[in-house]
Amino acid sequence: MIKPNEIYTTKEAKDFLKVSESTIKRFLKNGIIQANKVGGRYRIWGKEILKLVSPKAEEKARSFYHRLKEKTKKAIEKW
Repeated sequence: MIKPNEIYTTKEAKDFLKVSESTIKRFLKNGIIQANKVGGRYRIWGKEILKLVSPKAEEKARSFYHRLKEKTKKAIEKW
């Protein structure tokens, strides 16, 4: 299971996405996956992998968060 706030190696990302090493490199080069270079190696946040797996799931989560945030703000204003 991919955890959004975990950091993964390119090999782990490749295994999750079931793509080749060259495809992962192409994703990184073209900015399809955002990554940080640490010690000469790329590290990828789980949320970046999840965007490729299910972009609609990410949008639903963002929408839910914003609705909840607005509802909370209104409740606090009533206090």
